[in-house]
Amino acid sequence: METVTATLPLRRWQGEKATYHLVRFTGDEAETLAAHALMQRLEMGRGRGFGSVKVMARIGETTWKTSVFPQDKQSTWILLVSKKVMKAENLAPGDEISVSATPL
Repeated sequence: METVTATLPLRRWQGEKATYHLVRFTGDEAETLAAHALMQRLEMGRGRGFGSVKVMARIGETTWKTSVFPQDKQSTWILLVSKKVMKAENLAPGDEISVSATPL
């Protein structure tokens, strides 16, 4: 499967009970992830929870297995970035980061 790579701003989102850090894939990257989600549904007869796609994510030297989640009818895909990854890569909200996601 095709790896999605982009340089994106690290965003902070404040929920009711927690603060999250994330990046948003849009455009061609979002289309690639949406196509993978569609193929999963066709092959398995159903989609994953919340329409998510399992990926191997990479920022800098840090690689981890996680999921990306669709928003806005799959025109945007969200990758959450944990505090552990932020600390390992010395990241702060607003930083422009190079991130890749390979669907599994």
